[in-house]
Amino acid sequence: MPEGGANPCVIKVLGIGGGGGNAVNRMIQTRIDGVSFWAVNTDAQALAKSLAPNVLNIGRHVTRGLGAGGVPEVGKKSAQENAKELQQICRGADMVFITAGMGGGTGSGAGPIVAEIARDEGCLTVGVVTKPFAFEGKKRMKQAEEAIKELRKHVDTLIVVSNDKLLRIVPENTPVTDAFLVADDILRQGVVGISEIIIKTGLVNVDFADVRAVMKDAGTALMGVGTGVGKTRATDAAVAAISSPLLDFPISEAKRIVFNVVGGSGLGLSEINAASEVIYENAHEDANIIFGALIDPDMGEEVSITVLACDFRESSAEGEPVKVDATAQMMAGRNGDGEYRSPDFYKERRQMTRSPLGPNATVEETRTAITRGFKKPEPEPEPERKSFGKRMGGFFKRITRRSE
Repeated sequence: MPEGGANPCVIKVLGIGGGGGNAVNRMIQTRIDGVSFWAVNTDAQALAKSLAPNVLNIGRHVTRGLGAGGVPEVGKKSAQENAKELQQICRGADMVFITAGMGGGTGSGAGPIVAEIARDEGCLTVGVVTKPFAFEGKKRMKQAEEAIKELRKHVDTLIVVSNDKLLRIVPENTPVTDAFLVADDILRQGVVGISEIIIKTGLVNVDFADVRAVMKDAGTALMGVGTGVGKTRATDAAVAAISSPLLDFPISEAKRIVFNVVGGSGLGLSEINAASEVIYENAHEDANIIFGALIDPDMGEEVSITVLACDFRESSAEGEPVKVDATAQMMAGRNGDGEYRSPDFYKERRQMTRSPLGPNATVEETRTAITRGFKKPEPEPEPERKSFGKRMGGFFKRITRRSE
């Protein structure tokens, strides 16, 4: 039974390939109610370790369960081989999330095929995918970009998170396993943020029809989650949600927005109004904005806001030149490509990818920073220390007064 009552909306999450499977595992560990999970992979060994209650090994004849070898064409053929099983999985679902890490074989090749099958079954299809790190090489990045371009044709809404942006967030001393946990957690937030808006019955309710109106044929979307505490918690949460360090561009041109405010029993009307003003002021003047509010006693003194922005012009979709991120540009360069590199090249690159949290921040602190806009607590003012001269001066003054 989904939390908040019997919700007739059927939501399924399909993790495609290794990256998608890891994201599904992360979602299962954090217990999302009212959603069914599937792990779909060409690698039988990875599926054996999956936490998903439902698994599908695709391409058993093409790959013999040994994986796609980083070749998208193999992933594509594998999905086509098991098209009927995938069709059966998607049948009857109202909403299907396709989550994957792009750049490899299974996610890049099978993802668009699975999305096409889901959409043909009448499901609202949402892709939530990651782009690889620049250090993974130009070939993998090229495969990812081609796969994302193909996936965009077959989904209603596509949310893309660039792993390179994690380099600016994750502290230097973070183990690589924990760094990828942060990436998985971001994919999880994308799915959870949208699912909970539909599943949980709120004070101001947002139903599936509302979400469908915003996300149907919406193209590329941006999603941000912000949290806040203290006197201006609602405003801070709204600002953090629309200025997430993982967003590629602002929501100012979005014409369709759905946002949800979640707070404890002490959440005030003025706070909801303050948060709403931040969203309205930053959206397109003619935007269709759907708003929801939910009281959750477990939130305590914290307020959380999820913003999903769709239907805006993206430069890459219109064939205009895309602005290349300076960090990615620096990291993508190679010796012998004809470009001049200064002696401080690597030093500058490290500076550009240094986390503002410092080198020793924990994974939990990193996750909190992502949703709070990297706000650091203000240091308490130190009490003024009086110099020896001032202290002695005061002592002699007291003696003088007594003698008078």
